[in-house]
Amino acid sequence: MRNIPFVAYTCPIDGISLSEKDNSFRCDNGHNFDRAKNGYINLLPVQHKRSRFPGDSKEMVMARKAFLNTNKYQELVEQLYVLIKQLVLNKSHFNFLDAGCGEGYYSDYLFSLFDGDKSPITFSMIGLDISKFAIFEAAKRNKNISWLVATNRTPPLSSQCIDIILCVFGFYSFSGFDKVLTKDGSILLVEPGPNHLIELREIIYDKVTQDKPNLYTEAEKYNFKQGFSKQVAFKIHQLTREHLELLLLMTPHFFRINEEGRKNLSNIEAIDISVDFNIIVFNKLK
Repeated sequence: MRNIPFVAYTCPIDGISLSEKDNSFRCDNGHNFDRAKNGYINLLPVQHKRSRFPGDSKEMVMARKAFLNTNKYQELVEQLYVLIKQLVLNKSHFNFLDAGCGEGYYSDYLFSLFDGDKSPITFSMIGLDISKFAIFEAAKRNKNISWLVATNRTPPLSSQCIDIILCVFGFYSFSGFDKVLTKDGSILLVEPGPNHLIELREIIYDKVTQDKPNLYTEAEKYNFKQGFSKQVAFKIHQLTREHLELLLLMTPHFFRINEEGRKNLSNIEAIDISVDFNIIVFNKLK
């Protein structure tokens, strides 16, 4: 596969096309957005923010970067690659959006797999996240990916320009995805399974509860049908306390743990951890 640059950006304020000149993006109504020095574009205007620094903090981003760089989730990425290849098999070109890309690990890894593929397909890749800290780090990984500070609720991309949307543990928006996805496009959601990090949860909580199954009612509202799903489950052996602390910081459990849970965690030297992912594909109804 061969990468080509993505160009179909829209103004986050009025929704019309952006044109690029001298590393600046401008719409016909005069709204202007500069490309940052390390390559990303900030398309999150202040009226779309719910806080000064929305999304993951710098500390969470750096913890996720340090943990994912160990490639302990490599098997998940490789399974995603196989599935995406099946979905784009009959295309000559596809646009890929990592919606909620974080610090860019999954996008970068998938890019390397696409780029190394011998098929004649061309592709363009976009990584989008609401956290400026995350996109700043992502832009260091790969200059061939278009990195955007933006929101999944209103992705600043042209209508029906995206063929594949990946959302790994992100805040998905079927309404936002519906706008930018092609009529034959697919959404891949990666959600935690019931046994995801079960050993860590048993350490930090007095009682471990199972979440109720997600019925994805919003998907039906926007004419998406749940299709293929796949479980990816494996063990990470002898995860050190240092890695456990990184793992904790990059998950919602960091905000729920109490003092007793932190004490229990501090007593762990190394432990095997279960990883349990569900990959769920949604397709538009014809």
